[in-house]
Amino acid sequence: MLNKIMLIGNLGRDPELQVTSDGTPVTKFSLAVSRSYKAGSGEQKKETEWFNIVAWRQLAEICEKYLHKGSKVYIEGRITQRKYTDREGVQRTAVDVIASEMQMLDSKPTSGGSEGYGAGSSDSGDPFLPDFPDE
Repeated sequence: MLNKIMLIGNLGRDPELQVTSDGTPVTKFSLAVSRSYKAGSGEQKKETEWFNIVAWRQLAEICEKYLHKGSKVYIEGRITQRKYTDREGVQRTAVDVIASEMQMLDSKPTSGGSEGYGAGSSDSGDPFLPDFPDE
């Protein structure tokens, strides 16, 4: 079985670092991934998809330290779903990308170059998935 996603996009907000009750760092941010195509009428169109990204442990700390809103990055990871209740009390399902690798792609790195960063073994399982704030 395979659950893998590879994305290149720009951060929609600064990464938010939190620490779980057992001291595990977790960082969350949104990633905008755009594509351009020519419509049947010949008109150039652009679509943007938004992804919730979650990074754990050392990768979480690296993302929080080096990334900021607008940063262009490559993210590799796996897709997961979680259920939550919105402000109106409606049960909803969200799709998150659990990052296992990150590479900064900005032409002018702000700190530390454009090295790739990995979280190590991503199959060890996460203690839990934190809720994203309703946006």
